Amino acid sequence: MPFIASNGLTEAATSKTIQAGGMTVHYHEIGSGEPVLFLHSYGPGTTAWITFHKAVGALSQHYRCILMDLPNFSKTGPIVYQEGVHAVQARTAVALLDALGIERAHFVGNSQGGQSAMVAAISYPERVRKFVMGGSHIGTGGDRYLMANRPSEGNRATRVAQDDPSRENIARYLRVHIDDESLVTGELVDYIHHAHTWSPEFIEARRQSVSLPHDYSPDLAGIQAPVLLIHGRYDRMVAFEISIAILNHITDSRVVLLNNCGHWAPFEKPAEWTAHVLAFLRGY
Repeated sequence: MPFIASNGLTEAATSKTIQAGGMTVHYHEIGSGEPVLFLHSYGPGTTAWITFHKAVGALSQHYRCILMDLPNFSKTGPIVYQEGVHAVQARTAVALLDALGIERAHFVGNSQGGQSAMVAAISYPERVRKFVMGGSHIGTGGDRYLMANRPSEGNRATRVAQDDPSRENIARYLRVHIDDESLVTGELVDYIHHAHTWSPEFIEARRQSVSLPHDYSPDLAGIQAPVLLIHGRYDRMVAFEISIAILNHITDSRVVLLNNCGHWAPFEKPAEWTAHVLAFLRGY
C-alpha cells in the first residue's frame, strides 16, 4: 500500500470523522502531547494525508497530530459557500478544535492550509499558539507579485486540472507543483485523481461554491502568534517573494527557503521540513 507514514501507520487506519461546523469533518489523529492541527495544500485531489504523511511519523513522537481535510476535499463536507475560502477553512478548523475539546493548538499548514492558519491567527487569536505556513498567499484570490508572473504557471495548470481532471492533466499539474518530477509516480496520479473525482456530491458542491476575494494585508501587523514560513525556492504556484512580504509585516516571524523544492515542501523535502517545524514548535 502506498503513502505509509514512517511509523507504519496508514491513511485508512488513522481515518476519523466528526460533526463540526455543521458538516462532517474528516481527519487523522496520531500521537499525544500538545495538539498540532495540520491544514493541507491547495489543488484538486489534495488531502491532509498526502500532504503530511511523510512528516507525521516523526512529529507524532512529540505532539498530538490532527490532520484535517479542508471543506470539499477528501471526505470533509460537502458544503456550498459564497465567501472567502480561507475564512471557511479557518472557521472549520476552529470548529474541529471545539468538537475535540481543544482550547488552543499549534497550526501547521502548507499552501492554502498555511494561509488558512494565518487567517485563524487573525480571526481567532486566542486559539492559535504558533503557526507554520509557506507556499501561501496573503489575500484570498491571490496577490500581486513584484517580480513573478501572474497568474502563475502552477495556477494555470491547476485550473486546467480542475476543469478537466483527466489523469494527463493531473500529472501535468503535479509536475508543475513538485520540483522533483521523479516523485510524480503513477500511484500519486491515481491517488489524486480518485480523491478529486470519487464523489458526485463533492464535485457539485465545489462547482456551486464561490470564493470571494479578500485582502488580509492590513491584518498582518496585528498577528501576535509566532510564525515560521517555509517556502520552496522553485515554487511555481506561489512565488517565494510572498513569504518575504509576510516576514516584513509580522513582528515575530522567520523564513526558511528550501532549495530544489517546489510547492509541496512537506511532501518533497519531508526530513528538512520536519526538522524546521520541530525546532520551531519546541522553541529551538
